[in-house]
Amino acid sequence: MCLLLAVAGCGPEQLNPSFPLDLDEGRLDLSRMEDHPHSLQRPLVVIGGFLDPGFASWHLQNEFSSLTGDHRIVGVSLAECLSFDECAQKIVRAVNQAWPNKHDDETIEVDVVGNSMGGRAARYAALPADGKRMRLNIARLFTISSPLMGAEDAVRYPVVHPLQKLMRPGSPLYAKLNSESPDYPIYSYVRLGDWVVGAENAAPPGRTAWWVPNEPITDPHGGAMNDPRILCDIGRRLRGEVPMTTNPPAALPVE
Repeated sequence: MCLLLAVAGCGPEQLNPSFPLDLDEGRLDLSRMEDHPHSLQRPLVVIGGFLDPGFASWHLQNEFSSLTGDHRIVGVSLAECLSFDECAQKIVRAVNQAWPNKHDDETIEVDVVGNSMGGRAARYAALPADGKRMRLNIARLFTISSPLMGAEDAVRYPVVHPLQKLMRPGSPLYAKLNSESPDYPIYSYVRLGDWVVGAENAAPPGRTAWWVPNEPITDPHGGAMNDPRILCDIGRRLRGEVPMTTNPPAALPVE
């Protein structure tokens, strides 16, 4: 019973003052968007997370296609990648196959939704490539529970995969990634209680992700890509509508 209460939560839902949307309101607005789809502002790339064989990218690709009526969406799975260079190459290759670019230094401009490690990989793919590969040309990056400052699980468990060590907070790769501000906006989302990444790690340095309380009896991390509040806000932004979130993101609640 104690475990059930810890997962489900108790008492009234804790709304984020900078993201004051509850679950029912999110579901209702998703239905509105599905009934009245608006096209994407530009092509969209959806990137899955660590060892995900493609479920997340497939799910999010279908979701945003339903909200926009637009099929200019490509999904990318990073399951077999052993380094972030391999991740970047796979992302760029997928974009070029879908939308070839006459320039050889970067892809066409795209919006990107990165789930979990997918947001981290997108940031790496957008770094200057020094002639080794094309750069991912990001217009806007939306991250869902992404380890933009590291992942708690990467520290909690022994290293069993090359990418795990690279996602530890304070790694040299993070120092390189966060040494300069990106030339595109990042919109970060997370659910409270995310023990895989840690809510405090889900936004770039000096920033806080837009957080929502965890949906009852669901995994805070793995279930974030299904959260109607998060999908609603990203969908609105992709459609060019007024988002539900406001700036600056509210501070994380004290646990």
